[in-house]
Parts: sequence; structure tokens; C-alpha cells
Amino acid sequence: MSAPPEPNSLDAFVGPAAGVATSFLWVLTSMCFTSAGKRIGSTMVNTLRLIVAVLIHAVTFRLVAGTWWPEATGAQIAYLAASGIVGLTICDQALFTAFVDIGPRRALLVMTTTPIFAVAFGWIFVGEAIGWGAMLGIAVTVGGVAWVVSERTHIKTDDEPHPHVKRGYLLAVLAAATQAGGLLLSKLGMGHGVVAEDQLIDPQPATYVRMIFGLLGMLPIILIYASGRNRPHHYAARARRIGSRPVGYALTVMGAVVGPYLGVWMSLVAADRTPLGVAMTLCSLAPVMILPFAVLVYRERVTLRAAVGAAIAVAGSVFLFLHAGG
Repeated sequence: MSAPPEPNSLDAFVGPAAGVATSFLWVLTSMCFTSAGKRIGSTMVNTLRLIVAVLIHAVTFRLVAGTWWPEATGAQIAYLAASGIVGLTICDQALFTAFVDIGPRRALLVMTTTPIFAVAFGWIFVGEAIGWGAMLGIAVTVGGVAWVVSERTHIKTDDEPHPHVKRGYLLAVLAAATQAGGLLLSKLGMGHGVVAEDQLIDPQPATYVRMIFGLLGMLPIILIYASGRNRPHHYAARARRIGSRPVGYALTVMGAVVGPYLGVWMSLVAADRTPLGVAMTLCSLAPVMILPFAVLVYRERVTLRAAVGAAIAVAGSVFLFLHAGG
């Protein structure tokens, strides 16, 4: 009787690689959605990008599986539904509003706390034990990212005054906690710790289900938004918008393909293949990866502090990558 084939050693790196890819995709989508939000508002961006993502995921799943709905238990659907509402509706609505209120740099600074929430949630709810080596990698990576984004920059769109600064910071904290909670619920929804190994759902259909319920979760927000369109604070918000609305819609569609379609898919691959805290850390490298774009797009000079912080974050992520992969 022949021995079973040895697993491909590269498979161990799929999860960490997906986490790093997620961070890169978040850079692109945050730039698209920040610019779009200033043109059409965060609620419109959040709604439209979910509609686009649901349509693309539905077509993808249909082409791959030949059906419109994945096979899953009631518990899995419930977890994925909760994940969609927590991680896509609440988290992203809070984050996109924070982008407009305090700018992407300050919002991303607060979001560096997300891996801490993820480690705690993974330990409490899934029983994921993370060794000291991985904890060190997480601490070094988060520290490097925080060092980068805590420096004051001179990007004009990030330094414009806004009347809701306190609200922006509170919403960024809410986004950090709900992003980690949404990823935890996604992991449970895929079936980890809930069903047998042969009943696990792949990340793409799991993302598809999340998107549907995330869009459904937006309905109350849309109704509240529509009912108050004639109130003074809505007129003030519209007066602060800049640029062309058609460009805002185009940027939202571009961001939807990069983020809710590819980015969320990759984040679930990372959560599926690695512990929650490790996955969340590798999915949180956007503030470091955005530095080249700050130079090329915003014509910003990268300071020594930013370079050192980026080097620290990269070193920590490489250590974490190898630790998770090995």
C-alpha cells in the first residue's frame, strides 16, 4: 500500500501571501473610495460598491460551481450573515465616514489596533493559541505601521479641516473592532470549529454570501439617509463635496472590484489558512504599502521616520510570514 502524497510545502504560505495581497488591494481601494466619498458621499459609496461586488461574486460562483447558491448549513449561513452585517455594513460605513471626517492617514492609524482585537477574538471564541514568535511578529509589525502613520504628513486632502473630527476617531475605533469581529465570524461561517472538515466552505462563496447580507444590512442606513436628505446637516455635507459625481461613481466601481471583490476574497483565504491574529496583521500593512503611492500620486516626500517605520513593519511581517508558513 503506497504512502499518501506529501503536502506541497508552498501550501503553507498561501494564507500569509493572501494576507499581504489583501493589504496591497486595500491601498488601491482606500484611494478609490476616499476620492469617491468626497464626490458622492460615504453612504452612496458603501451601497454601490456592495451592489457591484455581489454581482461580480454571483457571476464568478455561477461560472465555477454551476449554481447560484453554495451548499451550507444553517449555522454557517447565520455566521456569514452576521459577518456581512458586522464586517461590511457596520465596519465599512464607519471606516468610509472616518476617511472623510479625519482622512485616510489618521483613520488607518487607529485601524492598526485591528490585529489586537483579532488576536483577542481568536483566542476567546475560536481557541487559537498564538506562540510567542508570532506575537513578537505581530507586535513588531503593528509598531512599525503605527510609527509610519502617526507622523504628520502634508497630503492636502488629509489635512483639510472637518467639523466632525471626534466622530471620525470614534468611528475608526468602531471600524477596527468590527473588522476583526467580521473576520472571526467569517472564519466560523466557513465552518472552522462549526462543521466537519469536508463541509468547509471555500473563501469565494463565503465572500459571496457575506456580500449579500452586507448589502441587505445597508437597507436601514439607506432609508435613514434618504429620510434626512432635506435636513441642514445633509446640505452642509453636500456642500463639502468636490469634483464630478460621474467620476465618483467610476471610482466606486473600480474600488469595488479591487476591494470588496478581490480584497475581501483574499482576506478570507488568509483567515481560512492562518490564525486570525496572524491573518489580520498581514491584512493590515496598507499604511506601509501606501508610501510609494504617496510619492508618485500625492508628490509627498517620504521622511526618514516613514522609511524606518516601513522597514520595521516589513521586517515584522516577513518574520510573521515565515513563522506562519513554517
